[in-house]
Amino acid sequence: MSQNTVEEAVAAKSHRPDEEPDPAPEGRESGVGDEAPGWLSQVPYFLVLSTMSAGIVIVAAAHFKRGPALIAGALMMAAVFRTLLPQEKLGMLAVRSRWVDIITLTGLAVLLIVLAWVAPQLSQ
Repeated sequence: MSQNTVEEAVAAKSHRPDEEPDPAPEGRESGVGDEAPGWLSQVPYFLVLSTMSAGIVIVAAAHFKRGPALIAGALMMAAVFRTLLPQEKLGMLAVRSRWVDIITLTGLAVLLIVLAWVAPQLSQ
C-alpha cells in the first residue's frame, strides 16, 4: 500500500472543520442524556466495598456471627450486581467472565454464611 493510498483513506474519513456536524438522531438534542459520567459506573463497587468494610469492622469488634454475615451479604450483593448490570455499568466488579464471577462470589458468600452459623459467639 502506498503512502498516497493511506493519505486518501485518512482524508476521506477525517472530519473537515468547515463541515456541519451531523444532527442528533431522532430529533434529540446532542449532549442531553447521551452518557452517564464515568465515575457513576463505580457506584456498585463502592456499595459492595463499604458493606464489606462495615463487616470487617464488626468482626474486629468481636462479633464473629454478625460480621461474616454482613460480608456474605456484600458478596451476594456483588453477585446480584454482576448478574443484572451490563458490562459498562459494573466498573471494577467485572474481573473475570460473568459466570466465573457469579459462581465465585456466590460460593464465597455461602461459605461465609456457614462460617457465621457454626462460629461460637463470645460472651462479653
